[in-house]
Amino acid sequence: MDQFGKVDLSIYDNSWYHPGRNVLVRLLWYLVNVMFFINPLIPISGIKVFLLRLFGARIGEGVVIKPAVNIKYPWNLVVGNHTWIGEKVWIDNLAPVTIGNHCCLSQGAMILNGNHDYRKHSFDLMVCPVILEDGVWIGARAMVTPGVICKSHSVLGAMSMATGELEAYSVYQGVPAVKIRERSIKEAE
Repeated sequence: MDQFGKVDLSIYDNSWYHPGRNVLVRLLWYLVNVMFFINPLIPISGIKVFLLRLFGARIGEGVVIKPAVNIKYPWNLVVGNHTWIGEKVWIDNLAPVTIGNHCCLSQGAMILNGNHDYRKHSFDLMVCPVILEDGVWIGARAMVTPGVICKSHSVLGAMSMATGELEAYSVYQGVPAVKIRERSIKEAE
């Protein structure tokens, strides 16, 4: 036997995981997601907000949702007031995702709640919540991994990957992201 062991996907079992709704609701959401969210031809945020709320998401006022957004399970989503979700954002929320007020998720950003335990023979599924506090900006094509908390007004630069907590009013960049400076916000003149 190899000293490192081997993965055996034939024994993979995530039967413990329950997405929170029955098969019929998940199927209906899948169709709505494809027709109104992933579809780049539907630019109207109001319809999307209505549909998310209909499926159990808690969505604040003034939320903007651009075309080609993919949301796994709306019942695991909370979005605060005046938050922007840009084109091709993927919220793969197998567990709760909480996004605060006045946040911006730029084009192609990914919020991930699930991963696999690469150390286990059975490649077990692991899920963990993600929290973006008020004023957070996730840059274009940046990725937030399971269990991350982005503290108030933190910034994750474009194409960066957050694997740990981001401090409040701090700017992070890189893979994995590291703090590169403080975030100072000027008041309107």
